[in-house]
Amino acid sequence: MSLEEIWEKSLSLIEKKVGVNLFELWFKPIKLVQLKEQNASMEIPNRFYKEWIEDYYPNLMSDALGGVVGHPVTIKFKIAEKVDAELKKMDARLEGRKQRLANKGIHLNPKYTFENFITGPSNQFAHAAAVAVADSPGMSYNPLFVYGGVGLGKTHLITAIGNIIADKRREFNILYVSAEQFTNEVVAAVRHGKTEELKGKYRNLDLLLIDDIQFIENKNATQEELFHTINTLYERQKQIVLSSDRPPKEIKAITDRLRSRFSMGLIADIQPPELELRMAIIQKKAEIEKIKLTENVVAFLATKIKTNIRELEGCLIRLGAHTSLTGSPIDVDMARDVLKDIISDDERPVTVENILKVVSEFYGIKCQEMKSKKRTREIALPRQVAMYLSKQCTDASLNDIGKNFGGKDHATVIYACKQMEEKRAKDEDFDRKVQGLINRIKT
Repeated sequence: MSLEEIWEKSLSLIEKKVGVNLFELWFKPIKLVQLKEQNASMEIPNRFYKEWIEDYYPNLMSDALGGVVGHPVTIKFKIAEKVDAELKKMDARLEGRKQRLANKGIHLNPKYTFENFITGPSNQFAHAAAVAVADSPGMSYNPLFVYGGVGLGKTHLITAIGNIIADKRREFNILYVSAEQFTNEVVAAVRHGKTEELKGKYRNLDLLLIDDIQFIENKNATQEELFHTINTLYERQKQIVLSSDRPPKEIKAITDRLRSRFSMGLIADIQPPELELRMAIIQKKAEIEKIKLTENVVAFLATKIKTNIRELEGCLIRLGAHTSLTGSPIDVDMARDVLKDIISDDERPVTVENILKVVSEFYGIKCQEMKSKKRTREIALPRQVAMYLSKQCTDASLNDIGKNFGGKDHATVIYACKQMEEKRAKDEDFDRKVQGLINRIKT
């Protein structure tokens, strides 16, 4: 196959993964300029494309190319436009540091540091706890359990711990993995009879960082291995850091003894950022990326994106990419046009679909699951909450609400609302959560 044919097939795989809109914006402009053995060189329009792809889809292009050519491929980006000398030096430093750590088997994003983590009332406690752990790993707050909603900075914070310890304690054996990766390794070890190798890898660490720990729900073999791993590391005074989208008591389908291990150190939450913090994050990111923003644009972005810092930074990268390609200055009108598929106008009413999205993110499930016929508690409770909030926050009829939940009838919606009213009256903690969801939906 020619380079063009290989890349066309790869693009087809990528489009199936990300959908038409993201594909057209971020992937279609990329060109495959060289493929030599296991190394591919890709030409991209500007550095913002590189940053966005590395942040959101770090392995997608190499996986797609590898699938087409039949062997692993390592990708290097060649930026078409001229890059500012200072940014070029910064990128080279980050890439060099990433490679040095990778050579030691430590795979951490070098951009995630305490220096560029902006703090405010919503994340100050979690930040302070992370700094304390980084200063004295294994001595206090072990394990550290950080939880919060999607895109609020959990991965940034726990990676920052790894980065600073990797710098200060170079003899440390450090491992950062997602819970999904850990699960896959457990499954592979059991299948191929290599459980001793797995134990050797995970139980001889100085620092273990596991992201999105809620993924181990309903995975018994993974939970068993993780329980013994945590016990071993804790007894040896080795540091464990975990992140999740919810606190330990709300991760339902795990064993009580594992939940108790999650809770025996310090639990720190990250809340959605307040307006001032969102503005500070935009300004800091713009300063790092050398994107010129007026105060009006900063205020516009901060008031439109309220609950997701990653989305906020993604919007900024998109604006940077657009102004870099067109040469147009960033003003409010341009931002509104470029980000129209992300941000919504204030007059846009709350819909049942909006509510489904917010509730599914909060409980860590898929919207489609709430529309299904599943009746397990992990699905039934979020479904009832979403039905109740749909009744409270929209003008939709009971029948219309039911239709949005996979064709449920109005009696099911009435029952759900009654159950939620009673639960809110009896359970203060649940009442606070529901009120928090209402605030999130209406802001």
